[in-house]
Amino acid sequence: MQVILLERVAKLGQMGEVVKVKEGFARNYLLPQGKAMRANEANIAAFEARKAELATRNDESRADAQKLAERLDGQSFVIIRSASDAGALYGSVTPRDAAEAAEAEGFKVERRQIVLTAPIKDLGLHTVYVHLHPEVEARITLNVARSAEEAELQASGKSIQELAAEEEAAAEFEIAELFDDIGSAGRDEDEAPRG
Repeated sequence: MQVILLERVAKLGQMGEVVKVKEGFARNYLLPQGKAMRANEANIAAFEARKAELATRNDESRADAQKLAERLDGQSFVIIRSASDAGALYGSVTPRDAAEAAEAEGFKVERRQIVLTAPIKDLGLHTVYVHLHPEVEARITLNVARSAEEAELQASGKSIQELAAEEEAAAEFEIAELFDDIGSAGRDEDEAPRG
């Protein structure tokens, strides 16, 4: 099927181009979203009449997206989730979770704008892209942790595995000190004069 693009579509073309796409892609995505219209004589003439208006609207929405991207780019959002001791999440972090975290901080982001390159299934810092406009994207960091304190530690650069190793080493040190105290108390009793 041939369609006229009403806006830039990634990996497809620029506004005004007539491109050939699969029937299902056009019918299920491009046409309902208002990103394209069927390429026939009447629609081509209608597009040419509306071309200036569409270009102006595209420029305005790109400018708005650029302003938001400047504020949003580099931001870090904390998402609290349950996880195992090894750091594996019980479930995963979805684009909806990322959008809700951004909205809680005052940023207007829709879940369909969040692009996860892979499912987030473990604790830590994860870089996520936000496509605000076909020509504008921002990069944010999701700090997935079990608690706010853990999120602060992760933000300072420590991983969950490092924290667990430090806690284990501290616990082993305390146990060793306890046994040293018990051992020295036993030696004191042995050295005491018997009467």
